[in-house]
Amino acid sequence: MSSRREKIEALLTQEPADTFLRYGLAVEYDNEERFDEALAQFQGLTRDRPPHVPSFFRGAQLLARLERIEDARAWLRTGIDEARAQGDAHAAGEMSELLANLGVLGE
Repeated sequence: MSSRREKIEALLTQEPADTFLRYGLAVEYDNEERFDEALAQFQGLTRDRPPHVPSFFRGAQLLARLERIEDARAWLRTGIDEARAQGDAHAAGEMSELLANLGVLGE
């Protein structure tokens, strides 16, 4: 039986630009603790036009778990700006809350 990641990868061969599938692949990489691959997928999604706002949040969460706090903060700041530009106040609020929580961690 194929794993969820393998199924997503197979679908991506037919639809390589599909944002939902690419995001799903990033999440599956994260779940499998393949963190570099997850970050690469999230980063690619943040470079799309328009950037994929949820990828800023998930990428920042992953970076924070990896104790890359400054990188997480940078992703969040960019993500907040992009969420606001896209009119997504909810996502901007979630990222602002995470950014504030990261503020209590060491620089």
